[in-house]
Amino acid sequence: MASLFSNLTLNGDADNPKLTHQPGSVFSSAALVAGTTVGAGVLALPAVTYPVGVIPSTVLMVLAWLYMLASGLLVAEANLWAMRVSGRPELGLLATVARLLGKSGAIASGVLYIFIHYALLVAYIARGGDILAAVLDRLGNHTTSLQAIPLWLGHVVFVLLLGGVLYFCSTRVVGWLNIALVVIVIATFGLLVGLTAEQVEPSRWQVQHWEAIGLAVPVMFVAFVYQNVVPVVTTQLEGDGQRVRWAIGLGSLVPLAMFALWNVVILGSMQWDGVIATGDVVDPLELLRLGVGHPRIGAVVSIFSEVAIATSFIGFVFGLLSVFEDIFAGLMTTSAMWVKRSKKLFFYSLVLLPPLALSVLDPNIFYNAIDVAGAYGNSILFGIIPAVMVWKFRYPTILSQEGDISDQSHTLVPGGKGLLLLMISIAIAVIIQNVMLK
Repeated sequence: MASLFSNLTLNGDADNPKLTHQPGSVFSSAALVAGTTVGAGVLALPAVTYPVGVIPSTVLMVLAWLYMLASGLLVAEANLWAMRVSGRPELGLLATVARLLGKSGAIASGVLYIFIHYALLVAYIARGGDILAAVLDRLGNHTTSLQAIPLWLGHVVFVLLLGGVLYFCSTRVVGWLNIALVVIVIATFGLLVGLTAEQVEPSRWQVQHWEAIGLAVPVMFVAFVYQNVVPVVTTQLEGDGQRVRWAIGLGSLVPLAMFALWNVVILGSMQWDGVIATGDVVDPLELLRLGVGHPRIGAVVSIFSEVAIATSFIGFVFGLLSVFEDIFAGLMTTSAMWVKRSKKLFFYSLVLLPPLALSVLDPNIFYNAIDVAGAYGNSILFGIIPAVMVWKFRYPTILSQEGDISDQSHTLVPGGKGLLLLMISIAIAVIIQNVMLK
């Protein structure tokens, strides 16, 4: 495979302009994939892997990674095909869907895209607000064990603080803030693994409930999502399919290693006796944060959790903002300053207020929101739709107007029709299972 185009940057002065080739690097693109994947989704993993056991959940984790890897490569293959057909070096996810599945497909995908973002923002506000309320309560209430600060207030403060930073600060400042938060996530993750590893008892890894692994699939789908940045990767790497494949493979492999290590250490370090109530949702990370068995690392868990949520929150807010800005592109087109401020306030309100309201109405919505996003939104948008898109141009019908564009030499995922059918079938099975369990 070869590059479809060249990324060129104009440098120099007016008298001596120069074009510099900017091919992008596999490493930087892999880092983008890894950074997008590692976020707040990791917080929900222990709660769904605990009932299953370390060995079954690790096997499921690898299978989920393979599924989402195939999904990411299918998105890349569809995006590269759309680039070749349209002659454009940059096409977003929804533009790719529109090219292959038409306007109705793009509208449906856009609705799913918004649905996933809203669901996960609800989850992030709920959990981030809970942690913030607990921290504020500890700072201001040392005389009683009762929760003095209501959870809903933590949710409101979380949105006001982080949303306010995004609203008032420049893109550059937010970029540096995000880098700092990522550094803190990595540092606290390493510290947590080191501290909890001291408490690991291999005997706790013997629990195996293979029959329960299906319950963990939706959260796995959320934890390994990065497909929304795949079109960015294809543009950075100039449409070179081979380099795109390496970037997605290596970039998604790093989170797999982190999640697997996280799973083994967290589940092997907790003493469950006397803590678990039959039928309740058990969150090992929350128990650690509250100091059950590990009073020294409660603060570290709180910092790691809050910062991981913040990094994901920033990305999803900007992702949803860009979609709404496209939808309402013709709204208030005048350049007056007060109009620009009104537009910005309108878009931020549209992004932040609905998920804040849902989190306030149901403070325990964290796991339900993640489960719904994974079981329905991600299964369709990143399971079924990529397979259908690739099927359409790999195996064009006689009525296809662009059938001659199909080129099997650009295939990024082997397996032919069998793999595409398997991708669709697994997504449908996850949806059906989730419907039956509700």
